[in-house]
Amino acid sequence: MTNRQSKRVVITGLGAVTPIGNNLADYWDGLLQGRNGVGAVTLFDASEHACQIAAEVKDFDPHLYLDKKDAKRMDRFAQFGVCASKQAIADANFVIDELNADQVGVLIGTGVGGLRVMETQNENLITKGPRKVSPFTIPMMIANMAAGLTAIHTGAKGPNSCTVTACAAGSHAIGDAFRLIQGGYASAMICGGAEAAVTPLSYAGFCSAKALSTRNDDPTHASRPFDRDRDGFVMGEGSGILLLEELEHALARGAKIYAEVAGYGMTCDAYHMTSPIPGGQGAAKAIELALADGNLSPEQVDYINAHGTSTQANDSNETKAIKKALGARAKQIVVSSTKSMTGHLLGGSGGIEAVATVMAIANNQVPPTINLVNPDPDCDLDYIANSSRNYQVNVGLSNSFGFGGHNVTLAFKKYS
Repeated sequence: MTNRQSKRVVITGLGAVTPIGNNLADYWDGLLQGRNGVGAVTLFDASEHACQIAAEVKDFDPHLYLDKKDAKRMDRFAQFGVCASKQAIADANFVIDELNADQVGVLIGTGVGGLRVMETQNENLITKGPRKVSPFTIPMMIANMAAGLTAIHTGAKGPNSCTVTACAAGSHAIGDAFRLIQGGYASAMICGGAEAAVTPLSYAGFCSAKALSTRNDDPTHASRPFDRDRDGFVMGEGSGILLLEELEHALARGAKIYAEVAGYGMTCDAYHMTSPIPGGQGAAKAIELALADGNLSPEQVDYINAHGTSTQANDSNETKAIKKALGARAKQIVVSSTKSMTGHLLGGSGGIEAVATVMAIANNQVPPTINLVNPDPDCDLDYIANSSRNYQVNVGLSNSFGFGGHNVTLAFKKYS
């Protein structure tokens, strides 16, 4: 095997199915415009839940990418993942055929997988009996199916896996795909995250944990990262996918290059099931490791797409982590939480946020943190409040943190 650092990895295709746009162009325009994707829950009757709002994917038509039979046999999260993957492949003008299929892999993370199917089929079991449970229940429910189905529908026969690390899953998937290409195990990887957890059980659980915003009468202002008046996160759904390629492979086919993957850092707090460790040491270490992996200094960082969940614990601790990792540079960079617009996609969040970070580098524009009206005194960085900004971005980081103490930072840079 060649040395893992000998191969450079670039991004040549992007796909997105999100609460503010069902393709890359609409998603990116929505971010720059500060479009809000949060509204009343429509996917189920949420009237008895404490939280009745969500950032749902709207007007989604899987039949643009899948025939009716195939779409019917997929949970919503897998539909999102397969459709966003097909977008990324088309965006890259990438062809998978018998000559390269063994060198093209798929790695798509998710937090919970087919929760909708699990709930509906359990209801069938209880109310109608075991004979009424669909024979597709298990293959529609299991978390690896976004990755498996993407391979089936694209012909990618290379490395295939699924990360299930809560809200860090999408970022772990991208980082692990990066490593596979670096190590010579694949020439290209379809990678990111997908989630569709706007369901009754999911909401009941998060409401019981008092994790969700209950600003039901004002949904458009419910997701407010770094704001003093934040009261919890807003659930989102969707998928963000990147097509990564080994640099020489991309150059040989004349591919456009959005940016380069520079580094990958991951740690664990080893502290609590749901709460980050006070002070953000684990998150800070992930940032430091990503920079070291990419041979980058804090002075080179221009932008951070924050995990920024709009919860009391995350936002202040993430701010501390950024300051701990970057030192004086933290006050000179720009930071934003696009969850203010998209809500929190759980395992899908790292995918769409990596897409946003790469687009910021490619376009020298940074999306805002909307709903930031009364800044928390403990959150004292430049969060690009309420309006996007033209800004030179040579190096951008994307942070993702998950239940269980998982911390991931991805480092991207301009290709040169």
